[in-house]
Amino acid sequence: MRELLSGNEAVARGAYEAGVKMAVGYPGTPSTEILETLAMRYRSVYSQWSPNEKVAYEVGIGASIGGGRALVTMKHVGLNVAADPFMTHAYTGVNAGFVVITADDPEMHSSQNEQDNRIFARFAQVPLLEPSNSQEAKDMVVTAYEISEIFDTPVMVRLTTRVSHSKGIVTLGEVTEGPDKKFIKDPAKYVMIPSNARGRHAVVRGRLQLLKRFAEDTPLNIVECNGSKLGIITGGISYQYAKEVLPDADYLKLGFSYPLPMKKIADFIASHEQVIVVEELEPFYEDQIKAAGFHIEGKKYFGAQGELSPIRVAEGLKEAGFIDEIPLALIPHQEGMFPRPPVLCPGCPHRGAFMALKKLGVAVAGDIGCYTLGVMQPLNALDTCICMGASIGNAIGMEKVKGSKKGTVAVIGDSTFLHSGVTGLMDAVYNHSNVTIIILDNRATAMTGGQQHPATGKTLMGDDAHEIDIPSLCKALGVKNYREVDAYDYEQMLTTIKEEIEREEPSVIHTSRPCVLMPKRIMDEPYVVDLELCNGCSACFRIACPAIVASKETNEHGRPKAEIDVTLCTGCSLCAQICPTEAIILQSKFVPEGV
Repeated sequence: MRELLSGNEAVARGAYEAGVKMAVGYPGTPSTEILETLAMRYRSVYSQWSPNEKVAYEVGIGASIGGGRALVTMKHVGLNVAADPFMTHAYTGVNAGFVVITADDPEMHSSQNEQDNRIFARFAQVPLLEPSNSQEAKDMVVTAYEISEIFDTPVMVRLTTRVSHSKGIVTLGEVTEGPDKKFIKDPAKYVMIPSNARGRHAVVRGRLQLLKRFAEDTPLNIVECNGSKLGIITGGISYQYAKEVLPDADYLKLGFSYPLPMKKIADFIASHEQVIVVEELEPFYEDQIKAAGFHIEGKKYFGAQGELSPIRVAEGLKEAGFIDEIPLALIPHQEGMFPRPPVLCPGCPHRGAFMALKKLGVAVAGDIGCYTLGVMQPLNALDTCICMGASIGNAIGMEKVKGSKKGTVAVIGDSTFLHSGVTGLMDAVYNHSNVTIIILDNRATAMTGGQQHPATGKTLMGDDAHEIDIPSLCKALGVKNYREVDAYDYEQMLTTIKEEIEREEPSVIHTSRPCVLMPKRIMDEPYVVDLELCNGCSACFRIACPAIVASKETNEHGRPKAEIDVTLCTGCSLCAQICPTEAIILQSKFVPEGV
C-alpha cells in the first residue's frame, strides 16, 4: 500500500510501524506535524506535548528505560533546550529504542537562528541519520530503532524544512509491536554520579568504534555509479538538489552520516578524478573529510549560509567548473510577485498592547511567538528577541543597568511563559527587579498552529486536562502587583502599563482574549468606514491591521482615506477606539449617504 505523505507524516508512520509506545515533544516549525499526525492517525501510540523540549526529552528517556520505544520531536533550537539530558543520555544509553527528531530550518523561515544540528550528534557521539525524502524518513525511523537497541544508544534523525514539509509517495510497511522489554534496575547504567559516568564515558568511546564499522557496511550509505569522472558526496535534501542539476554524476549519498564511513569515502574519492561535497549549512562532511587528509572542496562554492536549492547548487557547480551553463528550467521567474510581509492577523489580541507600548516609548524585551511581529512597522514596539523565555531575563538585565528611563517591559505568550518564562519571573521577584511583564495570553501555542499547552485544558490527544491557573502561579511566585486587562480595551491597556512601569517592584499584566484563528476563526460584527467622516489622518493605518486598506477617495491633501475589508475584519474595535473623527463604526450602524 502506498500513500502521499509529507516528511513529518512519514516520520509518524515510521514510528507507528516500529511499535513506538510513547511520542513526546514541544511544537515548533518544521517538526510540529509529526506528533499531530500520531495523535490523529495512530492513536495506539501515546502522544503528548510537554511544557518544553527538555521535559519532553526527559519523559522520552523515562519511557525508554521503562521498556517502551520512545520518539522525541522538536525543531533545531529545541535541542538547545534539551541539550542537558541529551548529552548525558549518550552516556546512559537505552533500554527500549530511543529516537530524537531534530528538524533544522535552513534560511530561518520560522526561526531565530540557522544552526546545523548535525554538530550536536558529533558533540554527543551518537549516530545520525539524514533522510532525503518522505520514503527515507519513514524507513530510517524504523531502522533507527534497530540501531538504537543494537548499539545501546539514542539515535538522532535530522530533518530539514524541505524534507519535513515536502510530500512524496511512500510505500507503507508492516506494523510491529516493538520489543517486549521491561524496566530493570541498573543504577550503574542510569545513575550518572561521577563514578558511574566515568565508566559510561568509556562505553561511549567504545561504541563509537563499533558505529564507525557499521557506517562502512550499512545500506543507508549508498554509492550511485553512473560512470562519471566527477563524484559528489552529499546527503539529506542536498542530494535531491544536486541530483536535479547533475542526474548522471556519481554520488556517495550519506544517510548514516555520523560517524562518517571514512573508508567508503576514501574509496569513492580514489575512484574519481574530481570530488565535490554538497551539503547544506555547516561543512559537517567536508571538515571531517579534510581532517582525514583528503583534498576536496564544497563550501568554497556553495557557502555555509542559507538554504540550498537547485539553482544555488547549479551556480556552485558552474563556479567550480563542473557545468558550463545553468539550465534554464532551474532559473526562477518571480517578476511581478507582490511582497507579503509578516503581520499580525486582523483582530489579533496582541495588537492593542503593542499600540500602547509604542506610544509610551518604553524598552520592550520580546519573546518567541506571534507577538514577535510587534517588531514590524508600523508598530515597531519590540526591542529584543533571543530565545524561548528570554524576554523576562532580558528585561531584568536592562532594568538593572537602567537601560531605559521610561521603564522596562517584557512581553511573553502563555505557552512560552509555561515553557521557560516561569523561572524568569521567579528571578524578577527574587532579585527585586521593577520590570513589568505582560503575559499575552491567547489560549494556544498559536504561531505553530494552535497546539494545546498546560493552561488550555486539553492534551494533544484531546483529553480533558487540568488548566494551569496563570494568575495563581504568578502570585505563588511572589508577584504582588497582578492586573487582568482586556486586550481589546486600548485605553485600559495604555493606563495599566503606564501605572505598572512606575512601580518599584515587579508586576504582571495578563491579557485575556483568545487567538482569533484557533480553535476556530472568531468573526464578530465587522466595522466599516464612513468616508464622509474620514479625514484621511492615517491613524488607523498605523495599527498594522491587514483588514484596513487605502480607499480610492482622498482628503484635501491628496492622502487616501481608509476602507475596511469586512471579510477580514473580526470586530475587535481597536481601530474604532483610536479614530479621532469616529468615522469607523459597526456595519449594522452604518447608513450610506442617500439612504
